[in-house]
Amino acid sequence: MLDELHRIFLGDQSFGFAWEIVFRTTIIYFYTLALMRWLGGRTVAQLSIVEFLLVIAIGSAVGDSLFYPDVPLLPAMFAIFLVAAFNKLLDEAILSSDMLSRLFEGRPRIVISDGRVHQDRLRQQGIGMSELYLKLREKGVTDLAEVKFAILESNGGLSVLTDDRADKAGLYQPPALPQHEMIWVDKA
Repeated sequence: MLDELHRIFLGDQSFGFAWEIVFRTTIIYFYTLALMRWLGGRTVAQLSIVEFLLVIAIGSAVGDSLFYPDVPLLPAMFAIFLVAAFNKLLDEAILSSDMLSRLFEGRPRIVISDGRVHQDRLRQQGIGMSELYLKLREKGVTDLAEVKFAILESNGGLSVLTDDRADKAGLYQPPALPQHEMIWVDKA
């Protein structure tokens, strides 16, 4: 009975294997995070890249420990804990630093201003015109001239502010972007 419990919880490993799990989890977590950041926000749709990585990493560790008898529970549970701890630490770091927030989550990009599409910014984000038009149609936009600003959010969503909102008292506010991001709009 004790041998069977040892196999279920530890497999053939000793507790010293925990350091290897820390090393492996750290390397894979941050490698995958860098890849997800490189792929961009459109890959993950409405989740942030950090949230998407959390779902993938925990799902994989949980799935492996459930289905494969040669994957011991304690190392899998430890890896899941490490992924959750990395995520928690990263969330705290992102909340405390604008630089880390931009690095890990990206930042919103103005892709249309005053009806003019900024194709260079779309290209940088890996978005084509057909996808932009799809996102605009989903927002009920029928004419580019209606669009005061369209902002590609860091999560891949599109926020659209139309000119007709400016006529309604108090509804239109400039987009919440850093001032240096807004400078180029005035030069249009």
